[in-house]
Amino acid sequence: MPNLRAWSGGFPTALATLLFATFLAGSAPAAPAVVGGAVLTPVPFEALPGFPGPDAAAALDAFRRVCAAPAPPTPQPAAVAGDPAALSAACAAAAGVAPEAAAAYFRDRFEAFRVVRPGAERPGFLTGYFEPELEGSLTQGPDFPTPVLARPDDLVSLAPGETRPGLDPALRAARATADGFGPYPDRAAIEDGALGARAQPILWLRDGVDLLVLQVQGSGRVRLPDGRAVRILYDGRNGQPYTAVAKLIVQEGHLPLEGLTLDRWTAWLRGHPETARRLIRANASYIFFRLAPVEDPALGPPGAANAPLAPGRSLAVDGALWRYGLPFWLAGPLPGAAPGETGRLVVAADTGSAIVGPARGDLFVGTGAQAGIAAGNLRDVVGFVVLLPKPIRGRAP
Repeated sequence: MPNLRAWSGGFPTALATLLFATFLAGSAPAAPAVVGGAVLTPVPFEALPGFPGPDAAAALDAFRRVCAAPAPPTPQPAAVAGDPAALSAACAAAAGVAPEAAAAYFRDRFEAFRVVRPGAERPGFLTGYFEPELEGSLTQGPDFPTPVLARPDDLVSLAPGETRPGLDPALRAARATADGFGPYPDRAAIEDGALGARAQPILWLRDGVDLLVLQVQGSGRVRLPDGRAVRILYDGRNGQPYTAVAKLIVQEGHLPLEGLTLDRWTAWLRGHPETARRLIRANASYIFFRLAPVEDPALGPPGAANAPLAPGRSLAVDGALWRYGLPFWLAGPLPGAAPGETGRLVVAADTGSAIVGPARGDLFVGTGAQAGIAAGNLRDVVGFVVLLPKPIRGRAP
C-alpha cells in the first residue's frame, strides 16, 4: 500500500551497498557499514531504554504476518539491507515462539544497530498514516458522483531503478503503446478523459476530496448504502510526481501550517470548490485501485510487503534501502504509548514514494476518523534502531 506523505533523505551509493554486503557476509569491513548515507552503529540491547517495550508479542505477531505473506507484487532491489537467508531463518524460528518469550526471541535472533546520519540535525523523522473510512456506492448516483478507477490495462509499473527506453528515468510508470512506451497521463489529463474506455470505475465516492484522501493514504474502507463495508486497495499509480495538496494550501496562504489537520484542510477544500479543483489537479500523481473484502476488521489493508498492516506496529520505510520484515526500534514518544513507554518495536511492512531515506518512517496508526487525527498529529523526531537477523552460519535456524 504505497503511501504518499512527507519526504526526506537520499539513496544508497554503490560503495555503501558493497560495504553493507561485506558486513552481512561476516568479513570485517574496511569502514563502518553504511545504508543510504547512514552509518549502522552496533548497540547492545541493554543500552536501549525500555527495549522491547511492554508488548513484544504484538511486534512478534506483526513480524510473523510479514513472514507468512506471499511475495510482494513489486520485488525489492536485490541490494536492500537485510540478508534474506538470515531473515528467512528468523521467520522459521518465530513460528513456535510463545507470546511470553517474544522479548527473548528478538534479543536472541537479531543484532541492534543504531541508524546514524552524520551531520543530520535530527536522528530520524516519523509521521503517521491511516486507512480512511469513507461513504460510497457500487453504482453512480447524485450522492456519489466521483469514480474510483481500476488499473488500466496499458499501465506498466516500474520497480525502483527500472526504466524503459525513451522514458524519463524519474517516472515510475509507463504507458504501453503500439510504438513503445511513453509517460502515463497526469491527473488533470485523466480527469479530462485521456484514458477513454480504459477508465473503468469500480466504486463511486461523494466528491473529489474523498478521492484525494483515498489516494494519499493508498487504500481505504468504504461503507456502502446497505451498511456493508468493502476495502479499496492500491493497484498502481501513473508514476507522475506527487505534490501534497495540503502543502499548496499553506503555500498560497489559505491556511496556516500551525494546527493544520486533515479535517481542517479537507473542509477548506470543500468550502472552496473552484480553488480545490485547481489545487488537486496540480498533484500530477494518480492512484488506481481494486476491490477486496474486509477479512479482519482489526487489521489494516495489505502493505507493500503483502501482509495486513497492524495498527501501531507496521512501519512504512524506504523500500529501496530496507528489506520488508526487518524489525525497528523507534526510540521516542509514539501515539497511544503506555505509561513509561520510551520506544516501540515495529516491523517494516510497507513503503511509499514519499518515504525516502534511512531514518524516515511512516507508522500505520489504524482505521477511521480517530486514527486519521492521530496520524495527522504524528510528526515526531525519533531515533531509528534496525534489528538485523544474525548470520545463520554455524547455527541451525
